[in-house]
Amino acid sequence: MKCRFCENDLKYEFIDLLNSPPSNSYLSIDQLNEPEVYFPLKIFVCEKCFLVQIDEYKRSNEIFNADYAYFSSFSTSWLKHSKKYVDMITARLSLTRDSHVIEIACNDGYLLQFFVEKRIPCIGIEPTGGTARAAREKGIDVIEDFFGQRIAPKLKKADLILGNNVLAHVPDINDFVQGLKTALKPEGSVTMEFPHLLNLIKFNQFDTIYHEHFSYLSLLAVKRIFEEHGFLIYDVEELDTHGGSLRIYAAHDNANVQVQTSVKNIIRKEIEANLNQIKGYTGLQKKANEIKIEFMNFLLESKMKGKLVAAYGAAAKGNTLLNYCGLKNDLILFVVDKSPHKQGKYLPGSHIPIVSQDHISKNRPDYLVILPWNIKEEIINEHSYIKNWNGKFVTTIPNLMIF
Repeated sequence: MKCRFCENDLKYEFIDLLNSPPSNSYLSIDQLNEPEVYFPLKIFVCEKCFLVQIDEYKRSNEIFNADYAYFSSFSTSWLKHSKKYVDMITARLSLTRDSHVIEIACNDGYLLQFFVEKRIPCIGIEPTGGTARAAREKGIDVIEDFFGQRIAPKLKKADLILGNNVLAHVPDINDFVQGLKTALKPEGSVTMEFPHLLNLIKFNQFDTIYHEHFSYLSLLAVKRIFEEHGFLIYDVEELDTHGGSLRIYAAHDNANVQVQTSVKNIIRKEIEANLNQIKGYTGLQKKANEIKIEFMNFLLESKMKGKLVAAYGAAAKGNTLLNYCGLKNDLILFVVDKSPHKQGKYLPGSHIPIVSQDHISKNRPDYLVILPWNIKEEIINEHSYIKNWNGKFVTTIPNLMIF
């Protein structure tokens, strides 16, 4: 294996989560009787550039296809986050009706709809057919394709290019960043949000590892990649989203921008955590194994006591956890999800049925395991009524909690 950025030989293993089906490959009832394909979920770290990455066992065009079932708009907290960003960036960059905005991986138009409301011209790039159609229904112009140097020269140059949780999903990160360079106006800005590797390690977030995520990003690695392609990262924010994310601001390296102290501060945090040395990338395997054993013990004890356990959120991170634990639908009866695009299907690997929210009241589970722990407050607020039958919530990251 070669590093997908610097082509250095990859020798150091970050974590091995064994074999798993792709986390968003939800199954129809007919597919339950068909063979499932499992892929290795082994992650490496490059000793030269410290990019943490998976080998491309499953190609991106096989994952992000017409059947892709993740629609961003079903999370109210994510919509609030997106609207807040649009208001902020419009003011910060003085965007007007004469500006042009490109969002890469615009999904169902969850964010660009707020630019449309402001009448700021925008376009989305989105390879998955179902979400692209949903975005068009919101009045958003969408190019149904993958972003990179192949299509970047064909785009109208942008004052702002943004991408939320897409940089980690890119198999050819050099081609992607060079595409940003091509599509950006001379004085334009790029913002990218991505889960912070520092938090993944610190808070045992191993379930955020799945085949859609080709890279796991520190600012140290991203800064090096962007600088290689003629960018200057001039600001960075720490966000609460997805268990702790970074939002970087980048401009052409000859642009008239001032580098904020935030960049140096985050780099210092990462160096203090030894992310500039291989020793900073050890220990996650042991912690993942401990969580696996703790969760399995809880489920087995609940089963023996006759307690009903259900789950909330047919999220990719939940599928990583369930498949790493080797779980099936005998220990977790069902998983609830808001999205009608997932309801009526089954989780990959575990074959747990995905049902609508009314199943909670009908079945009155003793425990509701929150799989997308990053939005647990939203879920708890919406389903606090389970206390009426003494139901309890359960989370597993960074360790098992029952409350």
